[in-house]
Amino acid sequence: MAQPPPDVEEDDCLLEYHYLFCPDLLRDKVAFITGGGSGIGFRIAEVFMRHGCHTVIASRSLPRVSMAARKLASATGQQCLPLSLDVRVPAAITAAVDQALKEFGKIDILVNCAAGNFLCPASVLSFNAFKTVMDIDALGTFNVSRVLYEKFFWDHGGVIVNITATLGTRGQVLQVHAGSAKAAVDAMTRHLAVEWGPQNIRVNSLAPGPISGTEGFRRLGGSQASTSMDVLASPLRRLGNKTEVAHSALYLASPLASYVTGAVLVVDGGAWLTFPNDVKLLEDFASSAKL
Repeated sequence: MAQPPPDVEEDDCLLEYHYLFCPDLLRDKVAFITGGGSGIGFRIAEVFMRHGCHTVIASRSLPRVSMAARKLASATGQQCLPLSLDVRVPAAITAAVDQALKEFGKIDILVNCAAGNFLCPASVLSFNAFKTVMDIDALGTFNVSRVLYEKFFWDHGGVIVNITATLGTRGQVLQVHAGSAKAAVDAMTRHLAVEWGPQNIRVNSLAPGPISGTEGFRRLGGSQASTSMDVLASPLRRLGNKTEVAHSALYLASPLASYVTGAVLVVDGGAWLTFPNDVKLLEDFASSAKL
């Protein structure tokens, strides 16, 4: 069985990198990555840059993406432009895209990686909390895609990779908000692939499973999750890492996937096929609510 590629837990660049793809696979391309300052988005930016791509990494926290950009540029020798934006605010997206186009003259790839999530039973989930996750994940994905379509992709073509999850493929406790949002994005992927294909725009989703070294995993999985029976019962019997997800994003963004559009690539070691629902978590939430 193939061993996973090296990774690091923190939002730092890899200590070593072994090329599985041609090193100049994305030479002189420009990628715009929301949520690129940490976690999966950070590693996608790094792997793209190690394959010759310049990047724009954007999030609400300018200090975070500025620090990330310095790390990425130092490790890869490629340009990385940090920008602050809220994916829920079209005017902020437009300003950021204009700045990126002024800096690089083009944007070839969009990776929609900005997201929000937490554990909560539907019965106590506030209306505003549900709306917030839908706004960041689903509305935010549409907003950034729509602005880039208008500003550049309509005339020049492009590639969109939407980072989703397998939550929308099954009913899962404590995740109605995130599952609904990710299912909406996967549907959006298919609709946009059909409508924008004639403009030479490919649109795909990438759905990671439990990925170590991410804030989402720390919040949702807990400290013992990497050795839990659920993980060991999955087909590959381990967690994934950020580099594995980044390699899958690299494939979808590159000419290797030139005839792939409207697809959802699941990158979870088969976990969605076997992971049981942890109903005890729901019971624990109910018990704590009564205290």
